[in-house]
Amino acid sequence: MDNTSVDWLFTFQCPDRLGILANVSDLLYKRGAFVTASFHYGDPGTQTFFCRMIFDDHVMNVPLEAMRDDLDTLASELDMRYVLRRADYRPKVLIAVSRYDHCLTLLLTKWRAGALAVDIVGVVSNHEDCRALVEWHGIAFHHFPITPQTKPEQEARILALFDRTGAELLVLARYMQILSDDMSRRLEGRVINIHHSFLPGFKGARPYHQAHERGVKVIGATAHFVTSDLDEGPIIVQEVKPVDHTQRAEDMALIGHDTEAVALASAVRLFSEGRVFLNGQRTVVL
Repeated sequence: MDNTSVDWLFTFQCPDRLGILANVSDLLYKRGAFVTASFHYGDPGTQTFFCRMIFDDHVMNVPLEAMRDDLDTLASELDMRYVLRRADYRPKVLIAVSRYDHCLTLLLTKWRAGALAVDIVGVVSNHEDCRALVEWHGIAFHHFPITPQTKPEQEARILALFDRTGAELLVLARYMQILSDDMSRRLEGRVINIHHSFLPGFKGARPYHQAHERGVKVIGATAHFVTSDLDEGPIIVQEVKPVDHTQRAEDMALIGHDTEAVALASAVRLFSEGRVFLNGQRTVVL
């Protein structure tokens, strides 16, 4: 293949019906899009079709804008929402953190190693604890203190920073503040949170102590989209680790730190690769 060819990521979802994949494949074939990967799923519950494709343009016979025009026409016919972007595109991510840095540390480590294909445009915090870590990585650190009285103003500053940096995703890396309903709605589908529990169990304070008291045999963490319903957003990734009766609540908390960091980093990676689709109160991951 031509070394100058470009790989493109094409994702879409639409109401399910006969012939969707045939119509899309026919369009790509006629325009010379060389498909190298394709994953799809039709949900019988929501009657929605989801698809993720990668193609390269080494034999494309039309300019990209003509391809977009064709896709626009097909999207109108199929009531389709689609995204077409370069496969190597790196979404812009803003991270929010409070004092616990284990999730932030793994995100920064993977980003620095090239294992997380995002551009981190800044880290915002209501505390100063993580400043040195963030600035050592050469990333802008923004200290936005918050009190119950200043919450609206503080969230407005975060939203302004989100818009100013061109961020496409806000990652709550153990950000110990509950987003307001208004902020959750404004950033719907663009905020990922990590919960230190295998949701929907053990919500609220001291989750590992709750788990210990119940004698659980696995503990876990849940990465999910944020909605105005606290800890009820569509789940993206869950990680679990086995535990037994010999482990104290403090031991479980340390194990939990690992599951939290891994689950959150995995969710951000899946988002960055265009693999996560919202499907009502659930997600489809392709």
